[in-house]
Amino acid sequence: MQTLTRPAKLSGPLSHPRRPRRRFSPLMFIGAAVTLLIILGAGVFLVVRPHPGTHADNINMDCSLIVPPNPLTAQGLATPYQLIATDANNGPCNESNPNQAAFVQGAVLDPTTGQISVYDPLVIDAGTQPAAAPVVPTLPKNAIVALWFGFNGNNLTLVGNKNTLNQAHCVNGADGSIFNQVAYCNAVAFFQAANQAIQQGLLKVPALGTARDGLPCPTTRDFSVVDMDPSDNVTTTYLVLPNGQTAQVTAANQQALPNAVQQDNGSDNGLLTRGIDPALGCSPWMAPDLANPGNLTTALPLNEIQASVYQKAPVALVPAGDDMVVVNNNQPNLEKLNAYRRGVDQPQVYSLYQASTKQFCANLRAIAPQRLLLDSQFTQNAPSPAANMANNLFTFLAQRFVTTYGPNGLNCVGLLHMPDPVSVKFDGNGVAISATINVNGTGGTSSSAPNCKVNGTTINGCSGTTTINGQSCTFSFADNTVNLVCGQGGNGQYDKDHDNK
Repeated sequence: MQTLTRPAKLSGPLSHPRRPRRRFSPLMFIGAAVTLLIILGAGVFLVVRPHPGTHADNINMDCSLIVPPNPLTAQGLATPYQLIATDANNGPCNESNPNQAAFVQGAVLDPTTGQISVYDPLVIDAGTQPAAAPVVPTLPKNAIVALWFGFNGNNLTLVGNKNTLNQAHCVNGADGSIFNQVAYCNAVAFFQAANQAIQQGLLKVPALGTARDGLPCPTTRDFSVVDMDPSDNVTTTYLVLPNGQTAQVTAANQQALPNAVQQDNGSDNGLLTRGIDPALGCSPWMAPDLANPGNLTTALPLNEIQASVYQKAPVALVPAGDDMVVVNNNQPNLEKLNAYRRGVDQPQVYSLYQASTKQFCANLRAIAPQRLLLDSQFTQNAPSPAANMANNLFTFLAQRFVTTYGPNGLNCVGLLHMPDPVSVKFDGNGVAISATINVNGTGGTSSSAPNCKVNGTTINGCSGTTTINGQSCTFSFADNTVNLVCGQGGNGQYDKDHDNK
């Protein structure tokens, strides 16, 4: 068994967690006998685990996934991954607990046609059975299969037979430390084949479309979307039963398991496809779901391919200060940075300077608050991805920006020596309930001011032109409404008094 481990850390019970800085521990190689002991131990802690849906005072946030044999084959995809505690002394790990849940996402490319399909393998607790047997997919001849992993806790470690992990080209980290919440298998070969299919005209990547605000629909590499660790986690969801069993989300399973609830990965990819896109009238790229025939689904690789094709400069790529790519004592590490980027098909760099966190912060500050403000008329009416963090999508995105910009995120305030343009008000339970965005030097509570400053351009009376994400935009102010037209993309309106018009 091959593992990469780190010491336990705790975080709050979030469905979309934003993570504090964490330290990494050295790479460890453990014999296959340990796998057997862990699995046997799993039978013990399954007896004493907390009842599904309840949370112990101290939750073990460091878990491991046992990778099944031949994970890139049809049978391997249909074999459930088993969740265990990385260190059983810290308590059990249960897939039904949203704070400990791990997720697997697979993508399949047909090299003959260039077409992509999606298959999300199931995760269960070690020693248990799924609520419904996973669907065995039918794969095209010579299919190129890749896997991505996401986690709602702190540190997820892939374990299993060393040959299995090596043959599947599984990457859990680099230079002796794991990425923490994510991992991937065979992603490099998959993206190479996908890019070749695009060049050959076999794979057609859909255009982004135009959002309700008149701007291009955002991608996972848009500075209006990213946070402290871009392109992380997956869009996979599972069905969870009251007894803790899990199943794939299929039409058949939803009908057969009416008491099951859906559980998702706290994911930048999921936030875009399930939250931001619907609020802005955008449609994510979807592909056939091999586990749920006749249906389409989203996936991390689809998001990343579309972003690589259509995202205009400046492009939000993983910076050197991302907490998933640093090593001990939060030190930037070039090897680990490039290893993470390879897993999401981002350009390699030859120095940490090329992935400057300071420049990332500067672009984030110049772009995100303005679009957050422009889009608030839509996002204020959209549900929050995490009700325990914010009361709607607008306040969720605002508090997310504040965390990213602050000292527990990328420390943009220290790198840029510029104050945070976004401030958030919380209720007594720590839930974000309103936000103020300062885009013109005076501030405004999710409203535009008579004099607007967008991407560094001051627009007197909110009438004039500027450039946003590479597109020329025209503003005009009348009747407490800012009318926005960008390129040929259409019209958007922003009501100063928060009413949709």
